[in-house]
Amino acid sequence: MESPKTSVSVPMRNPTASVASQSDVTVGRLAGPWRIVQGAGVAPGGMVRVEADRIVLDGVALPLRPLGQGRFRMGDEVVWVHWLDFDNRTAALGSPDGSRVWIMDRIGDPGERLDAAREILAWYGYDVSRLGRAPQ
Repeated sequence: MESPKTSVSVPMRNPTASVASQSDVTVGRLAGPWRIVQGAGVAPGGMVRVEADRIVLDGVALPLRPLGQGRFRMGDEVVWVHWLDFDNRTAALGSPDGSRVWIMDRIGDPGERLDAAREILAWYGYDVSRLGRAPQ
Protein backbone atom coordinates (compact mmCIF):
# COMPACT_ATOMS: atom_id res chain seq x y z
CA MET A 1 0.00 0.00 0.00
CA GLU A 2 1.36 3.41 -0.98
CA SER A 3 1.57 6.10 1.63
CA PRO A 4 -0.39 9.26 0.88
CA LYS A 5 1.63 12.07 -0.66
CA THR A 6 1.85 15.17 1.41
CA SER A 7 2.45 18.68 0.24
CA VAL A 8 5.45 20.31 1.82
CA SER A 9 6.03 24.03 1.61
CA VAL A 10 9.73 24.68 1.15
CA PRO A 11 10.74 28.19 2.21
CA MET A 12 12.52 30.44 -0.27
CA ARG A 13 15.47 30.82 2.12
CA ASN A 14 17.72 28.29 3.76
CA PRO A 15 17.20 29.00 7.47
CA THR A 16 20.77 27.94 8.32
CA ALA A 17 22.34 30.61 6.06
CA SER A 18 23.58 33.86 7.56
CA VAL A 19 21.34 36.81 6.81
CA ALA A 20 21.70 40.56 7.25
CA SER A 21 20.10 43.81 6.22
CA GLN A 22 21.73 46.94 4.81
CA SER A 23 21.93 49.23 7.82
CA ASP A 24 21.79 52.58 5.98
CA VAL A 25 18.44 51.99 4.26
CA THR A 26 15.66 54.35 5.34
CA VAL A 27 12.10 55.00 4.22
CA GLY A 28 13.43 58.16 2.56
CA ARG A 29 15.78 56.16 0.34
CA LEU A 30 12.98 53.77 -0.61
CA ALA A 31 10.28 56.43 -1.11
CA GLY A 32 8.54 56.52 -4.47
CA PRO A 33 7.50 54.10 -7.20
CA TRP A 34 9.17 50.79 -8.04
CA ARG A 35 8.55 47.82 -10.34
CA ILE A 36 9.12 44.24 -9.17
CA VAL A 37 11.45 42.65 -11.73
CA GLN A 38 11.86 39.26 -10.02
CA GLY A 39 10.28 37.70 -6.99
CA ALA A 40 8.52 34.94 -5.15
CA GLY A 41 5.58 35.58 -2.85
CA VAL A 42 4.95 38.76 -4.84
CA ALA A 43 3.84 39.33 -8.42
CA PRO A 44 6.77 39.94 -10.79
CA GLY A 45 5.87 42.96 -12.90
CA GLY A 46 3.81 44.38 -10.05
CA MET A 47 4.17 47.90 -8.81
CA VAL A 48 5.37 49.04 -5.39
CA ARG A 49 5.07 52.51 -3.91
CA VAL A 50 6.80 53.37 -0.64
CA GLU A 51 5.47 56.31 1.34
CA ALA A 52 6.33 57.68 4.78
CA ASP A 53 4.02 55.35 6.69
CA ARG A 54 2.79 52.78 4.18
CA ILE A 55 3.77 50.58 1.29
CA VAL A 56 1.46 49.87 -1.60
CA LEU A 57 2.34 46.45 -2.97
CA ASP A 58 0.54 45.66 -6.23
CA GLY A 59 -2.46 47.80 -5.23
CA VAL A 60 -2.66 46.67 -1.59
CA ALA A 61 -1.76 49.33 0.99
CA LEU A 62 -0.05 48.10 4.14
CA PRO A 63 1.24 50.08 7.10
CA LEU A 64 5.01 50.46 7.00
CA ARG A 65 7.05 50.96 10.15
CA PRO A 66 10.85 51.25 10.22
CA LEU A 67 12.54 48.95 12.72
CA GLY A 68 16.02 50.36 12.05
CA GLN A 69 19.05 48.92 10.26
CA GLY A 70 17.21 48.42 6.93
CA ARG A 71 14.43 46.41 8.55
CA PHE A 72 10.74 47.20 8.30
CA ARG A 73 7.38 45.95 9.52
CA MET A 74 5.08 45.72 6.50
CA GLY A 75 1.63 45.00 7.90
CA ASP A 76 2.16 41.93 10.11
CA GLU A 77 5.33 40.84 8.32
CA VAL A 78 8.97 41.79 8.83
CA VAL A 79 10.88 42.57 5.62
CA TRP A 80 14.57 43.31 5.37
CA VAL A 81 16.33 45.29 2.67
CA HIS A 82 19.31 43.09 1.90
CA TRP A 83 20.75 45.45 -0.69
CA LEU A 84 20.03 48.89 -2.14
CA ASP A 85 22.42 50.30 -4.71
CA PHE A 86 24.19 53.58 -4.04
CA ASP A 87 21.83 55.61 -6.27
CA ASN A 88 18.63 54.04 -4.85
CA ARG A 89 17.66 52.49 -8.21
CA THR A 90 17.56 48.76 -7.42
CA ALA A 91 16.74 46.96 -4.17
CA ALA A 92 16.65 43.34 -2.98
CA LEU A 93 14.19 42.65 -0.17
CA GLY A 94 13.03 39.57 1.63
CA SER A 95 11.42 38.10 4.68
CA PRO A 96 14.11 36.43 6.78
CA ASP A 97 11.76 33.45 7.23
CA GLY A 98 11.82 32.91 3.46
CA SER A 99 8.11 33.49 2.86
CA ARG A 100 8.75 36.09 0.18
CA VAL A 101 11.60 37.78 -1.63
CA TRP A 102 11.84 40.28 -4.45
CA ILE A 103 14.06 42.55 -6.49
CA MET A 104 12.59 45.91 -7.42
CA ASP A 105 13.85 48.66 -9.69
CA ARG A 106 12.79 52.28 -10.23
CA ILE A 107 12.31 51.85 -13.99
CA GLY A 108 12.03 48.07 -14.23
CA ASP A 109 15.31 47.57 -16.09
CA PRO A 110 18.15 47.15 -13.58
CA GLY A 111 20.78 45.96 -16.06
CA GLU A 112 23.91 44.71 -14.27
CA ARG A 113 22.41 45.62 -10.89
CA LEU A 114 20.08 42.62 -11.28
CA ASP A 115 23.10 40.28 -11.15
CA ALA A 116 24.37 42.02 -8.01
CA ALA A 117 20.95 41.75 -6.32
CA ARG A 118 20.65 38.05 -7.19
CA GLU A 119 24.16 37.32 -5.89
CA ILE A 120 23.40 39.00 -2.58
CA LEU A 121 20.11 37.14 -2.20
CA ALA A 122 21.86 33.84 -2.97
CA TRP A 123 24.57 34.69 -0.42
CA TYR A 124 21.84 35.12 2.23
CA GLY A 125 20.39 31.72 1.43
CA TYR A 126 17.53 32.56 -0.93
CA ASP A 127 16.89 30.10 -3.76
CA VAL A 128 17.11 32.57 -6.66
CA SER A 129 16.29 29.84 -9.17
CA ARG A 130 12.71 30.04 -7.86
CA LEU A 131 12.28 33.78 -8.55
CA GLY A 132 9.60 34.56 -11.10
CA ARG A 133 10.45 37.18 -13.71
CA ALA A 134 8.43 40.16 -14.88
CA PRO A 135 7.10 39.93 -18.43
CA GLN A 136 9.27 41.83 -20.90
